[in-house]
Amino acid sequence: MLNPQIELEKMLSTQIHDALHGGIIRSILEKSSIDQGSDYWKNTMEGHSFKVEKRLMSHLYDLFYEVKDRLGFAGDIEFYITGDASVNAFAVASTKEGVPNIINVNSGLIDLMTDDELRFVIGHEIGHLMNKDTQLLNLIYFVFPHNTTPPLVLQYKIRLWQQLSELVADRYGYMAIPDLGVCVSAFIKMASGLDFSKIDMKMDVFIEENLKHLEYFKTGQGLSHGTHPVNPVRVQSLNLFATCRTDEELNEKMDEVIQILLKLRNTELDFYTGAFIASAGLLVASADDEITDKEVEHILSNLSSFYMFPRKFLDDMCKENVEEVFIEAVQKIMEINPGMRDGLFQYMIGLVLADRMFNEKEVEFLFMIGENIFGYTKKEIADNLASAIQANFVPRFESLC
Repeated sequence: MLNPQIELEKMLSTQIHDALHGGIIRSILEKSSIDQGSDYWKNTMEGHSFKVEKRLMSHLYDLFYEVKDRLGFAGDIEFYITGDASVNAFAVASTKEGVPNIINVNSGLIDLMTDDELRFVIGHEIGHLMNKDTQLLNLIYFVFPHNTTPPLVLQYKIRLWQQLSELVADRYGYMAIPDLGVCVSAFIKMASGLDFSKIDMKMDVFIEENLKHLEYFKTGQGLSHGTHPVNPVRVQSLNLFATCRTDEELNEKMDEVIQILLKLRNTELDFYTGAFIASAGLLVASADDEITDKEVEHILSNLSSFYMFPRKFLDDMCKENVEEVFIEAVQKIMEINPGMRDGLFQYMIGLVLADRMFNEKEVEFLFMIGENIFGYTKKEIADNLASAIQANFVPRFESLC
């Protein structure tokens, strides 16, 4: 059996955990009286759902625990069924010793699935527990509770991690029932709510047609912006896990699929705007012969709206002819949307003020670019600079000491 892990998912999981100081926060929470959720879910399930007991539901009990044993999950799990017509299931990780993990399956899913399809679903949810996905989500929700928003670059990293973790959980589902047709049919039922007994579904044709839908996303037209990957990505990922013979082959073919999940924007204007942000940022920041950390942070913050890994894009830009990229980007943007001119120049002014200091070289550079590239008069440039300074400039504290 191939390795179910995805290297990028593990890297992102570690990066997010470390960025949120997960080890320290978890240690604090273990000593605190704050409810981390598992007690709430235990109380909710016991009070409003049916626990899958051997004496009460022997068939489902045997099926669920068979999957648990097959995957080799050593932790305690309590399974519940909730009266809910939506075709869904979820896992809740234990957050304290002595409290079991929980997997809930809605009655709508039980009604729709065959036994083998249920094995895939339960395997998928146990996969989330084995991959420790729910623990990381608990950390994220604690640091950023309801009605709070993480920084944009972190939002994108979290979303990509969630999408990849779903693909990993799908692989555990396949390990629970290694039959591609069964796994894909379970997934289609969850996505569509269709009962296959009422339609003529040909699985081989579906997988073949799925490649055509995948091409739409590969060619840059479609985006995957949910916490779960788009259906064509999930189906193809399962297909590759079932048909590849080695981890090397699987990883190589998955790289192409994962590229779909990395895209944040997909228009020509987006492409040139990202190039402008990086190239203009480097030119302005280096105008005084010194690029400060604050200036780099300002560039990366703006790039994070366009690239999943803005630091890598900026590093790659440093290897290019930055001035040529800048001139081309401005020309293309002005052709596509001339109304962006003021915003582009304001970004460059904002970069000069980002480190809370500016010198004559930077100001001269802005006047040169403003006149020769953007077509402003000296008076217009001076007005823009004066307004930005009055609105945003705060001197450095150390300059007053």
